[in-house]
Amino acid sequence: MKKVSIMLSALCLMAAAPLASHAQSSEFTLVNKQPANADNEPRPVFPVPTERQLKWNQTEFYAFFHYGMNTYTDKEWGDGSEDENKFAPTAVPNPRQWLEAIKAGGMRGGIAVVKHHDGFCLWPTKTTTHNVTKSSNANAQKTNIPRDFAAAAKDLGLKYGFYISPWDRNSEYWGKKDANGNYTDDYAKKVFFAQCAEMVEYGADQFEMWFDGATGDNGYYGGANETRSIDNATRYYDIPNLRDSIHNACPNIILWGTGGEARWIGNEQGWAGETCWSMGDGTSGDMNAWKWFPGESDAKATSRGWFYHDGESCKSADEMFKIYLETVGRNATLILNFPPNKAGVLPDADVNNLKSLGEMLRTRLGHDLAKADGVKITATDTRSAGAHRTYDAKNMIDGDSTTYWACNDAQNTAVITVELPSVQTIHYVALQEYIQLGQRIKGFTIETSTDGKNWTKKGGNIQTTTVGYKRIIPLNGSTNNSYDAGTQAKYVKISITDSRACPTLHTLSIY
Repeated sequence: MKKVSIMLSALCLMAAAPLASHAQSSEFTLVNKQPANADNEPRPVFPVPTERQLKWNQTEFYAFFHYGMNTYTDKEWGDGSEDENKFAPTAVPNPRQWLEAIKAGGMRGGIAVVKHHDGFCLWPTKTTTHNVTKSSNANAQKTNIPRDFAAAAKDLGLKYGFYISPWDRNSEYWGKKDANGNYTDDYAKKVFFAQCAEMVEYGADQFEMWFDGATGDNGYYGGANETRSIDNATRYYDIPNLRDSIHNACPNIILWGTGGEARWIGNEQGWAGETCWSMGDGTSGDMNAWKWFPGESDAKATSRGWFYHDGESCKSADEMFKIYLETVGRNATLILNFPPNKAGVLPDADVNNLKSLGEMLRTRLGHDLAKADGVKITATDTRSAGAHRTYDAKNMIDGDSTTYWACNDAQNTAVITVELPSVQTIHYVALQEYIQLGQRIKGFTIETSTDGKNWTKKGGNIQTTTVGYKRIIPLNGSTNNSYDAGTQAKYVKISITDSRACPTLHTLSIY
């Protein structure tokens, strides 16, 4: 005890010594170390995205692959009591074929369901016997979806991630309470955390982990065969701790849904609100919300469910293109579901329609006329240049998303005019804000002209309010037949009518 007291006294003396030295000094000056805004960048309008949220947004369009026990039981939600032998693929599942098909469809990645609510795991997990290794089927014995999916994605240059259902109708631990009626942490610690950790082992470069928000119902639950539910998913799964742990291993991964980093757009029909903020919740978000919470729109490409069912049909390329315009074109990302069949591959109809979609995207949105030689672009207000940055209007057509146009402070409106080399047929205008500084634009209009004097408003009755990461406006006012009735124009005028602060745009495209 005497030694401890001596050590504490010494520490106190050491801490006090610098104070005495300053007190004796006759010159003591405070120096402002705050860095000057040498580049004259606009102040951020909060909230703003994290780096991982920005990279996630840049994925834009990716696939969902619902495959598992339900594929063989003809169900959408199994109850967890399924015999493992029912998982009986007629061939070894081929995730590479899935990814090759969606890459041809213009997608940049995919998310594979590796465990749905029935708790059946599509890899040889240590957390439960309810997995592929317990099936007597020879093809099931060779199945490891996360291993094969990750390897194929990396080889094809695609982003990848996994859906792991937090709700587990097979596990005896899920929703279990102790003698005092309190939830135990057995499931989170023994099953869910461990399964997420096993997924991380398949690659540190994953872009999204998908956590469904289902909070319980009847189930097998280790033989209890009862109804269970939880009252707070974030607390029950200890999401803050889980999120930090996963981020340490996978720095660019987004935890969707229950994970709290990206939101459900509010429907499963493949559309976002024409007004869509990257804050708040639902189809339109909330301009006044405090948290950056961008929307993801999930939709089925087939007619009968998320999982494969005999006799189903696939949406046409035209139908999928419409969904693309109403999601990616409205400041949301799109995750479009293609369910592998009982042989573990996508049916030929799906593959063919994906190929047609990819050709459609390249034809309609692959050649940006605003980047052609001889194009002129001007703005009624341009921010003064900084030491290492300019904010010229030409930054919007230079093909570089790290450069952008901006107005001076307190200037919340502006008019941007693009002059093409000649009169051309155009169909779409796309805008992208520099969202690193926040989502700012609240209203805009689009007009076209053949002579620069007589202008016609375009976009029909489409609400031209928010922009965000990306906004695509069909000039004929229809997402259903957006490529019909092209517009003849040499000039395109974008009038920003309102903004939360001086507006920014890093890209303006004309197709």
